[in-house]
Amino acid sequence: MTDDKDRMRRRLKPFNRVVIALQGVGLAVGTMRVLSVPGRKTGTLRTTPVSPLTVDGITYVVGGFEDADWVRNARAAGWGVLAKGRRKQRVSLIELPVAEREPILRAFPVKVPHGVRFMLNSGAVESADPEAFAAAAPRCPVFRIEPSRTVADPLPSAGQ
Repeated sequence: MTDDKDRMRRRLKPFNRVVIALQGVGLAVGTMRVLSVPGRKTGTLRTTPVSPLTVDGITYVVGGFEDADWVRNARAAGWGVLAKGRRKQRVSLIELPVAEREPILRAFPVKVPHGVRFMLNSGAVESADPEAFAAAAPRCPVFRIEPSRTVADPLPSAGQ
């Protein structure tokens, strides 16, 4: 990982904590949601802010870092809990193959304009142009979000 990515991640931590805290008291911030995914080793839910986008009636979430912990956890678990304010929903997280990511990434700067700056600062894309986003498909993971059909695992309590 580059020094720039390290610096970016360190700067994001306080911002992420604020968004998560606001969501915890029931205040949703713009299109931001909170995604909690079980950790690969402990199974403990790990939480991060995300900005889902809907393309052709299907909801997706885009990762700005290929090696982000939440991305690796989502790959391993295949599920998470998506929250808007205090409303929580268990969801399945299905990673798209690289060949299917381009249309979703192309739509990102239009549907999630506040996320463009993050993607630029993270180095995931080179410009705010939709084609630059589409070109980032090999290094930007995209997950399709579907309501979970599994009822075996209960939703976590607000304290987790």
